[in-house]
Amino acid sequence: MIRIVYRWRVKEEDFAKFREVWARTTNHIHETVPGALGSFMLRGPEDKTEVLTVARWDSQDSWEAFWVADNPSEMVGMREIGERLSVTVYDEVDDFTR
Repeated sequence: MIRIVYRWRVKEEDFAKFREVWARTTNHIHETVPGALGSFMLRGPEDKTEVLTVARWDSQDSWEAFWVADNPSEMVGMREIGERLSVTVYDEVDDFTR
């Protein structure tokens, strides 16, 4: 398993729309793309423009197959609202969340 951390800059006035588009996008990817296992969103308490979305994939190969294009069509709506600052891949070592 891997986790992908996407770091975004989203204007506070655009956050509700970004959240709506992200929810639709992440659920669509999870339901239709092989290897996609869902995602969650975090928002900083002090800097409300900093948003992290953390996706879980079954393998790096699955994630890379999805990202064969620099901007997959599923991600266009999010990138129109927020600025993606970084993408970092992590191996999932353990997960004791419930």
